[in-house]
Amino acid sequence: MRKLLILGTLLLFGVAPAPRPSHYLFAWAMEASAPSPGMRSMPKTGRDFLAVFDVASDAKPFGRLVAMLPVGGGAKMAHHTDYALPPDDVLFANDWLANRTYAIDLHDAAHPHLKFQFGSIGSYQYPHSFAPLANGDTLATFQYSGGFNHAAGGLVEFDASGHVVKSGSAASPKIDRNIRPYSMAVVAKLDRVVTSSADMMGAQVSHVLQVWRLSDLKLLETIVLPKPGEWYNDPSSDSSEPRLLADGITVAMPTFNCGLFVVRGLDGEHPTVRHVYDFGYRVCEVPIVVGDYLVESMQSGHAVVSLDMHDPLHPHEVGRILLKPDEYPHWLGIEPNGNRIVITGIGALRTHALFATIDRATGKLALDPKSIDFTRAWPDGWRGSAIPHGSVFSNE
Repeated sequence: MRKLLILGTLLLFGVAPAPRPSHYLFAWAMEASAPSPGMRSMPKTGRDFLAVFDVASDAKPFGRLVAMLPVGGGAKMAHHTDYALPPDDVLFANDWLANRTYAIDLHDAAHPHLKFQFGSIGSYQYPHSFAPLANGDTLATFQYSGGFNHAAGGLVEFDASGHVVKSGSAASPKIDRNIRPYSMAVVAKLDRVVTSSADMMGAQVSHVLQVWRLSDLKLLETIVLPKPGEWYNDPSSDSSEPRLLADGITVAMPTFNCGLFVVRGLDGEHPTVRHVYDFGYRVCEVPIVVGDYLVESMQSGHAVVSLDMHDPLHPHEVGRILLKPDEYPHWLGIEPNGNRIVITGIGALRTHALFATIDRATGKLALDPKSIDFTRAWPDGWRGSAIPHGSVFSNE
């Protein structure tokens, strides 16, 4: 009652309550032993699991394991989750190589439980990325249809119970036979979705992005990326992780080899795509948007870089973190009501989660000395290393 009275008083006098930092980090990981030097065999694996860590500012010790939820029979490749925890606290997480996705209920962080799971949906297989929708449904990109790397997949919308609401095919053979839906940006204001195209197996190159109507998942246009430089034909130049910018109508589209395009005019018949920036490296991974800043992980540069996107056609760097030479950042997740960023990756980051901070006013970045080590004895009996991938903060 006292909290409600304080909140009411603040609102009465026009004072917004201070944002509450996240209490927990939810990390999607797989149990995997590190192979001995010189060994050619695959590492031994256990199960995929969701770990809950206490990352409150006053947590003692920081990163205490609160809960662990193992799922599935055997891990193959714990991969993407939602890029941020959805408002309903149900997190989608997939084991990509296993073609298996889990919806995990995190309403009670100390007691996570599996809500439902799925594999192929009709002819669509190997979902990659997930996005919550305003109506409570979830949208997912599926890489393939008709078999492993056989043909273009599509988009599938699920309701809160895991039932399929609608779907649409990404096939556009007259423009590109190599389309493989990878990630997406939902542009709700304009009833649009923008998807990227990249094969997880790297078996082919696809220089396109696609524009869809959100309300019925009708594919409206397949656009070939403009050719900005000689690096265009590099196998890693596929479009990667589109992100909606602060204006709610402009989409930033990076490529895996660190080009950056901007997509505008999505409410018209022919959206425009313009190359606006080159990060200078040649392996870039999962970005985040923090206000007017785009923060990108530079795997090849052992760096995390922030760009000022106030003017989307003329971005410029405002912040940079340099990691150790053996640390390769891949995944970034932003604290919804704070300024912390979680970083997972490969190399020396293979079994760790690092943290950084961003100044939301200037875009400046700083490395946080705190980290979480995933090499430990786990409650389910697994002893040794685990590999985190998708990781998100709790909503409060």
